[in-house]
Amino acid sequence: MKQKHLIEIAGALLLARWKQTLIAAIGVTFSIALFVTLLGFMEGLNNLLDGMVLNRTPHIRLYNDTQPSQNQPIDLSDEYKDHHNFISSIKPTNTRKEIYNAQKIIQKLNNDNRVVGVSAKLSAQVFYNYGNTDINGIINGLEVNKESKLFAFEEYLAKGNYQDLENIPNSIILGQGVAELINAQIDDLINITTSEGQQFSLKVVGFYQTGMAQIDKVQSYASLKTTRRIKGVSNNYVGDIQIKLKNLDKAPLTAIEYEKFFNLNAEDLQTANAQFETGSSVRSIISYAVGIALLIVSGFGIYNILNMLIYEKMDTIAILKATGYNSSDVKKIFISISLSIGLSGALFGVLLGYLLSNIVDTIPFDAPSVPNVTTYPIDYGVQYYSIAIIFAIIMTFLAGWLPAQKASKVDPVVIIRGK
Repeated sequence: MKQKHLIEIAGALLLARWKQTLIAAIGVTFSIALFVTLLGFMEGLNNLLDGMVLNRTPHIRLYNDTQPSQNQPIDLSDEYKDHHNFISSIKPTNTRKEIYNAQKIIQKLNNDNRVVGVSAKLSAQVFYNYGNTDINGIINGLEVNKESKLFAFEEYLAKGNYQDLENIPNSIILGQGVAELINAQIDDLINITTSEGQQFSLKVVGFYQTGMAQIDKVQSYASLKTTRRIKGVSNNYVGDIQIKLKNLDKAPLTAIEYEKFFNLNAEDLQTANAQFETGSSVRSIISYAVGIALLIVSGFGIYNILNMLIYEKMDTIAILKATGYNSSDVKKIFISISLSIGLSGALFGVLLGYLLSNIVDTIPFDAPSVPNVTTYPIDYGVQYYSIAIIFAIIMTFLAGWLPAQKASKVDPVVIIRGK
């Protein structure tokens, strides 16, 4: 029964200063709405930017690297085995560039339950012939269907069908930057020259766009079969093995394991793209910091309103305490007022934030570098709404607790005598 009366008293005090209460609730509402919208937009942007590279990057890449020999002749000499030997201008060993026994390695990887899929790759250094000009470039030979399934190859096609690489002999999908440099169109025949001086004619069946100009001006794509023909190597030649794991977070440790087991160089995605993860983390931290700052500012607004309410309602507090309500009851009244402002502001805030996110999500985004993105990216993660509500409740509780402490210490005798 007493609890019911406390709620009624809190409601009466709220209505006594309803304009200030409304302003405080609106402050919380807009803070929550901006917090949710800002976080959703920044995370959507992070996913877009990271996806441009991370979607197309294998979780682990196996390859043969050209490195100096670890065992130099002087290290094999008994005469100098206890000495510190300093050797300069070490030359790399004459090792094969391709991966030996690649098919057996791919079969072994496919049987690993940690692996989603494996795709072979081969790169060829070429020159795109454009009149009297030779433009430096790289043709990446792919297992086209696997590349599409594992690394979203088709999502970055600005024009054309990726399956034409397999269906049409001697075909190529040009990087958008390359196509612009040599003025190539779909169905055109272009000439390339290999680093060994061999010339080939290839049919253009599509354009590829990563969104990064420096890559699109150099790299193009062909089938593995066509690239082997360009390099003049056997049908079993594989330069890289690309691996996609079920759990991306295990890539660094798994790469070390594969490197030792297969005696190959292994590079994990986190190591290859550390700068992108750092950029995403920094942007997320900034977004959270700005959003939390907004909520703190709204908390100060509630604190000020409750402080003013206490000064105006000193006689009411004194009468309550004189009629049997103790300090704990007074605390509950003012904390209830604060939490009611916070909860109502938080609920309306997440609704407004969702509406604002939808509005942003419909704004046209026309960027030639990202042809598949037509509107501004938004992430509708439930976690942003949950964090906003929880933080709003915590902030409004703290904003109400300090004035409630002050109200609970009011001496009714002093107040009544003053009146």
